[in-house]
Amino acid sequence: MSGAVDLSGLAAKAEAARRAPTRPPGGGAPGAAGPVVVDVTDASFETEVIGRSSQQLVIVELWAAWSPESQQFSPLLEALAERAGGEWVLARVDVDASPGIAQAFGVQSVPMVVALAAGQPVAAFNGPQPAAQVQGWIDEVLAKVGGVLTGAPGGAPEPEQDPRMAAAEQLLNDGDVDGALALYRQVAESDPNDVEAASTVRNLEFIVRAQGHDPSIIDTAAPGDLDAQLAAADVLLLSQQPEAAFDRVLAAVRGFTGDDKDRARKRLLELFELFEPTDPMVAAARRRLAAALY
Repeated sequence: MSGAVDLSGLAAKAEAARRAPTRPPGGGAPGAAGPVVVDVTDASFETEVIGRSSQQLVIVELWAAWSPESQQFSPLLEALAERAGGEWVLARVDVDASPGIAQAFGVQSVPMVVALAAGQPVAAFNGPQPAAQVQGWIDEVLAKVGGVLTGAPGGAPEPEQDPRMAAAEQLLNDGDVDGALALYRQVAESDPNDVEAASTVRNLEFIVRAQGHDPSIIDTAAPGDLDAQLAAADVLLLSQQPEAAFDRVLAAVRGFTGDDKDRARKRLLELFELFEPTDPMVAAARRRLAAALY
């Protein structure tokens, strides 16, 4: 999960759930723990977790009301957050109320705890742990990421954001994907150094393309039809099956020749750009691509 692009979150922004989660028994009333503990939904994740993680370490707790382990573990995490006094923030996510976040993190069981800094997951563990062990884990994460954090709100002012970025994000939240994409493209073209705009353009262009395919293409794509095979890879990646998507395009690289082989190669490189270059899954696929080419 290290650095993987949250494709499902971008795709769902326009119709993200607005329903706030309910705390599990023992977790207290919403808001009772103060600003060091926040309840997060699909709709507020971008602001409360991604945005906040540039200033403070954010510990995301993915829990469920039906899980006894969640009910027992939540109060422990809240107590640690209170004791930290704002050094880090606990963001609590009800996986049933916010399936987009759960899908993005690949949740298989709860509770699951993920640490984020500067917008990226940096460490994680599953299942309840003793308080001393959790505190030691948090201290270790803080020691590693402290240099990339700007500090809690109220410190140095953040760089002024291009107003077009804010407008594009609002269009995306309103469901106008085409309008948002056009604005993001303007920013990326006018400022080649704006990594965020360029990355968002790549993500949205992929999502628009992938959503235009019939999902059944995964099963109906003929082996000799390159366009169909590439479409099937898009659908697989959009459904959070990146390794299967990479495998589909790698098979095309091996099976086609000439211009078609090169088209498949370029498409695979485009898919790689949707992830952090250091992602082990991407690194493994790159090695396989090199073997297929040479």
